[in-house]
Amino acid sequence: MILTNEHLALQRTVQQFVQQEINPYVNEWEEAGQFPTHKIFKKMGDLGLLGINKPVEYGGLGLDYSYAIILAEEIGAAHCGGVPLSITVQTDMATPALANFGSDELRREFLAPSISGDMVSCIAVSEPGAGSDVAAITTTAKKDGDDYIINGAKMWITNATQADYFCLLANTSEGHIHTNKSLIIVPANLPGVSVGDKLKKIGMRSSDTAPVFFDNVRVPQRYRIGEEGKGFTYQMQQFQLERLAGAALCIKGMENCVQSTIDYTRDRQAFGAPLINNQQIHFAMAHAQTDIEALRSLIYRATEELVQGKDVTKLASMAKLLGGKICRTLPDTCLQFWGGMGFVEESLINRLYRDYRLTAIAGGAEEVMLGIICKMMNILPKPVKKG
Repeated sequence: MILTNEHLALQRTVQQFVQQEINPYVNEWEEAGQFPTHKIFKKMGDLGLLGINKPVEYGGLGLDYSYAIILAEEIGAAHCGGVPLSITVQTDMATPALANFGSDELRREFLAPSISGDMVSCIAVSEPGAGSDVAAITTTAKKDGDDYIINGAKMWITNATQADYFCLLANTSEGHIHTNKSLIIVPANLPGVSVGDKLKKIGMRSSDTAPVFFDNVRVPQRYRIGEEGKGFTYQMQQFQLERLAGAALCIKGMENCVQSTIDYTRDRQAFGAPLINNQQIHFAMAHAQTDIEALRSLIYRATEELVQGKDVTKLASMAKLLGGKICRTLPDTCLQFWGGMGFVEESLINRLYRDYRLTAIAGGAEEVMLGIICKMMNILPKPVKKG
């Protein structure tokens, strides 16, 4: 993927937005346990940043996905993981299926205000008993006249306490687990929808996360995205964008880890010399930056193939896997060189260490990514026939 002048212009716009509208307020938002999502999203919407690859007829810019990856990469330069995560939920997790398969009426009612920043969305898939195993969800949407009656509970829902609507995956029939599900838009203000208390998390503290409950919630069937029974397929397609965007968030976040560690160990004196003079440290920083560049290259290759219309399931899974691995090991390496300062919350490395640990879990755990890759390499064990 070669960056054009248009890519670079977008890059500068996002960099300026992060520097002016996000980073000065991160400490405040971390303390509050959330950021003003509607306010920030409206500012992004005014800049066209929430609909980069969305249809122009609903307010999007109509650009290809390579521009969306530039947004994800640069928004990851925020001095926390929570705000970038919340943004990508809006752009790459809760709205792609709506943009691609929703009716014109549904897109005008929900996609257009999501692109303008007037609505906050979230994806409601995971459940207490169904995280990475999406097919195991138990939430139901049963027909009643022209409506669905929805019952169930969703867990670990990012943006839940500030969302205007949920992109909900529910079982709409008793059929096979891969063909009995539908994606349905559920407004947050409907009777029977309730959001639990914000979850207290090890990291991503500026991003609100909570369980959501649906008790006989009546939703018009016209709020269904696309065909009934195609929800699992639509969600699997959304996952590819979610995983690429999630991996792209890692790039600048991990570069923040490296650069802040270089700066700290250059200033920190030990045994009469700057810490950075230790070969173990500057070699470790070289290894770390090399890993980051490898991740960037993999993401750019996958993005290029996606733009060409190719199936990038394997490459997106590999990018997610590599991003998760780097986000587990690189901040740990860097924090060690900070010594005691790395263990206190006022240091940037401490926050990034906590926040980016989620990368190896959310959107499909490492083990799920490995399973997908092995399946596509045709190296999974053959089922043993009984009898």
